Amino acid sequence: MLPATFKLCPAISYRHLRNMTGLRRQAAVAISQELSRLACRSAGPGAWINQVRRRSSLLSSRLEEKPFSEAEMSYIKQGEEALQKSLSILGDQDGWKTETVVDNGDKVLSKVLPDVGKVFRLEVVVEQPLDAVYSELVDNMEQMGDWNPSVKEVKILQKIGKDTVITHEKAAATPGNIVGPRDFVSVRCAKRRGSTCVLAGMATTYGAMPEQQGFVRAENGPTCMILRPVAGDPSQTKLIWLLSIDLKGWLPKTIINQVLSQTQVDFANHLRERLARTVAVSC
Repeated sequence: MLPATFKLCPAISYRHLRNMTGLRRQAAVAISQELSRLACRSAGPGAWINQVRRRSSLLSSRLEEKPFSEAEMSYIKQGEEALQKSLSILGDQDGWKTETVVDNGDKVLSKVLPDVGKVFRLEVVVEQPLDAVYSELVDNMEQMGDWNPSVKEVKILQKIGKDTVITHEKAAATPGNIVGPRDFVSVRCAKRRGSTCVLAGMATTYGAMPEQQGFVRAENGPTCMILRPVAGDPSQTKLIWLLSIDLKGWLPKTIINQVLSQTQVDFANHLRERLARTVAVSC
């Protein structure tokens, strides 16, 4: 008979066993029996046995997780590709030209890439900590239309795992209706590593969201935002936004360039105002 210690600590719980089928269940049972056999030959459970038990339980729980479908894996891969390509573009410091510099230090740079076209790079400092900025841009993504006049609506169509979402975004009409109604379907990927956050995205297709009447289906990407605390002052956040958009239609490039660079400047101002109101309400 096993000591009471081992009776209370089976390697695989009966709940797990009931939920497993086929080879997965057989493997879990075999692991459990082997660990119990080893336990019988010892005066008490060694630290390494307890460690294996924990790993075994973790393995069994992972075996029960629902795997991603082929379509979901495709979206995850697209998000990762957008992230890697965006970081590669931003990592190349050559060839950037100044489009706009604002009195507060905000600036927009641009660059023409052979396989992408003209991309824009916004660099600003937001007077709020990283967590507040990240929460507004990621956790409260669907509320962006409440504070950003350039956006009419953002809707999450599907969440895939922890990092990937499919979204539908309707752009608001520009002043004077220079650019007509546009909408976007995008895959977005959010990665957080230590004190740096990267939010990347690119255009995709989604069967449940075909082209909408009254809107021109534009395409964005690769695009991303990089957030990190300002060195020496974690109460402020450095934000870099890479913007790449194909608005489609017959629009002169001079108009497109003017609209996109101004959109980035306006975005930074509206984000600051939004965060300031949020902080004021919470105080």
